[in-house]
Amino acid sequence: MTITTPLFFLLFFPALTFAQASQPRQTDSSKPFVLGRIEEINSMQLAEKRTLNIYLPAGYNANDTLRYPVIYLLDGSADEDFIHIVGLVQFNNFSWINRVPKSIVVGIANVDRRRDFTYPTTIEADKKRFPTTGHSDRFIAFMGDELQPFIDQKYKTTTAKTIIGQSLGGLLATEVLLKQPRLFDRYIIVSPSLWWDNGSLLNQPSALLQSDYAKETAVYIGVGKEGLTPGDAPRVMEVDANVLAERIRKTKSRRVTVYFDYLPQEDHATVTHQAVFNALRLLYPAPVTNK
Repeated sequence: MTITTPLFFLLFFPALTFAQASQPRQTDSSKPFVLGRIEEINSMQLAEKRTLNIYLPAGYNANDTLRYPVIYLLDGSADEDFIHIVGLVQFNNFSWINRVPKSIVVGIANVDRRRDFTYPTTIEADKKRFPTTGHSDRFIAFMGDELQPFIDQKYKTTTAKTIIGQSLGGLLATEVLLKQPRLFDRYIIVSPSLWWDNGSLLNQPSALLQSDYAKETAVYIGVGKEGLTPGDAPRVMEVDANVLAERIRKTKSRRVTVYFDYLPQEDHATVTHQAVFNALRLLYPAPVTNK
């Protein structure tokens, strides 16, 4: 039987329309992937509002009795070190690894890291090159007097505190270690810019080095194959980092442990991720549980 073209469409098109109408309409079911939360803190020490990126470990519940150590991360903006450091912490929290206790990570977003992470320099060329530098004292006061109390009040924390800093952040972490070592229990110092002020921080007297220093303190110092520092004086990053480690190793206190980690396959740009991974392994040598 022959069906003319108009009759064919009259017979077929309603069925086609029904088939299309019977298909479920596709809707966009995607939703944001949330890694943490953003807080703001008004700092009197810094005379400005600062942004904090906060990671809460799996199972965190404001209504139960569990409390968590805190890891404070310098260079903690979302486009800096926050995401990949949180990944390392979460990875080491997995039950089949269980190397690091579940921890809160506080990333401190930067405003002016040269201002915040450096103490005053005597090098005139650096004063002119970096005119905002030299105010680390304010930033250290911000961490001790404002930030830590803010986090302790708002979140369920223990007294255990770690600081992570790389480059100028490593310089700042070293300054805290030598000048106010009791602010943190663990120091992860990566490629510290100890060349600042021609290495004067390496001669800093410290309670950490005295026999009566009684706070349990662990220090990791990691550095890649980095060569000459950016200052005008001829200094080598690896040498300065090793000098710092040796000076701490000579402490008269039995409460201080230091690890020096040379990573020749990494440079200043690539060292952080591997160094922090190694630091977590060394600072937590056995499986741990939250206490």
